[in-house]
Amino acid sequence: MLLQYLQESYKCGEPIFLSDIHIKGMNRPNLYQQIKTLTDNGKICRYQQGIYYFPKVTRYGFTAVPSAETIATYKYVARRGRVQGFYSGFTFANMIRISTQVPQIMEIVTNNIRAVVREIPIGGRRFIVRSSKVVISETNVNVLRLLDLLKHFDRYLGCGYDEARERIKSYIFQTKICQQDIDQYISKFPDSTFRFYHQLGLDDVFASR
Repeated sequence: MLLQYLQESYKCGEPIFLSDIHIKGMNRPNLYQQIKTLTDNGKICRYQQGIYYFPKVTRYGFTAVPSAETIATYKYVARRGRVQGFYSGFTFANMIRISTQVPQIMEIVTNNIRAVVREIPIGGRRFIVRSSKVVISETNVNVLRLLDLLKHFDRYLGCGYDEARERIKSYIFQTKICQQDIDQYISKFPDSTFRFYHQLGLDDVFASR
């Protein structure tokens, strides 16, 4: 029964989190025993404690193992179109090219954690995962990660303010953030976010649209 459920619910190479599995009539000890049996029989593979996946064989005959970033993304950022977090800090600053620093530890802000902040090891990598004060969704994720970046903007800045402003302006246009989005959420962030927002002249960016 468990194997059929998993086959119907997960694709090859897609992370399977035991914490997500709740089958009517199956208690946790029974679930763990069946997972162990499936793993011992080679039906599924164990990534690390609590995380499994169906093996995906490449054209060269090797089993493809999900990357640590894939596991982290499915657990904390987005899964099957449902957004619940975003990459932050130097990771996001690097993505929009205001920093060239590639972080050793990736940072994530998410709905899917109870602690304020935790350092979580995944597949030999470490992730700093923070809880969000605002529920993250597909409709607000772009503005929330921008405001989160501005919170400690000087820390991530690897270029001049003028260049950074152009990069952020491009991000605002690409993601279609509007002034109303900023007004709705900026009060949820510390004063430093508001200060850097005005130092960069982002009001003028919205006014020029």
